[in-house]
This record gives sequence, C-alpha cells and structure tokens, in this order.
Amino acid sequence: MPQINTFLTFNDQAEEAARFYTSVFPNSAITRVTRYPDLGPEAPFKGGDVMLVEFTLDGRPFTALNGGPQFAFSQGCSISVLCDTQQQVDEYWDKLVAAGGTPVACGWITDHFGLSWQINPKLLIDLITDPDPERAGKAMQAMMTMVKIDSEALERAMGQ
Repeated sequence: MPQINTFLTFNDQAEEAARFYTSVFPNSAITRVTRYPDLGPEAPFKGGDVMLVEFTLDGRPFTALNGGPQFAFSQGCSISVLCDTQQQVDEYWDKLVAAGGTPVACGWITDHFGLSWQINPKLLIDLITDPDPERAGKAMQAMMTMVKIDSEALERAMGQ
C-alpha cells in the first residue's frame, strides 16, 4: 500500500511553517529537514537552504517544500481539523489567530503563511449531515452566520 501524505509548497517558509504547526497540535514533530544541494550560481536556491521539511501533525504525515514565489495557497485546498470539543476549536482557532491568521467564515481561517484551515467541532458535521433535511438545513443556516463555529449556538439553533 502506498503512503499518502499532504505536500505543501511554500515560497521560502517551509521550516518556519512546520515549526509553527507542530507547536499548535499535540503529538506533532519535525521528522526530517533536507537541504538543497549546490546547483550552481544560476539555481533559484543556494546550496544549504532548506528544501524539504517532513513533519507530523498528530501523527499524520506532511511534507513542506520551499519551492519559490511562483507557488501560493488558495482556499481551494484546506486542512480540516475535526475537534471533539468546543474547547479544542477555541484552542486551535486562538493559536492560529494569535500568530496572524485571518478568520474567514464558517469555521475557515487563513493562517499567516496563506494556508487555509477548517477548525470545526464534530457536532457541526453530525448536524449538517443529519438524515432529517429540516434539521440539516437548520444547522447549515446557523453555521452560515458564524465565523468561528460555536457548538452552543448550533445547539440553540437546533432547539436542543
């Protein structure tokens, strides 16, 4: 079976990003840093500059590459963090914002590297996928009014 992991391409902040991400999430670590070889004076990167950073976030593998300024993130790709509790939602959200992240809407936040994250409680997913279309619709309507997802507000909207 092949290993599938998430590969993120940064301009020149791969190591900085990996250090930040591994500080935010438990059971996380940088596992390897690979440096560019000397490819000559015409190469876009100098020999010895960080090329790849391999790391895990709560045991899940990621690779970050310093690929140059032609690469940029968009909201078309995001990392989803499904939280057991509102306390976890608040903790991760607050850490991303405190570092310069920008709240977007509906549980989405763009971090200071430009990477999009979805920080959501499992409760949200359970509610918006409810087999009762009326309940699922109420949950979606409530979610659409939120920036950071609030579990208590979702429960109130559902009449629970």
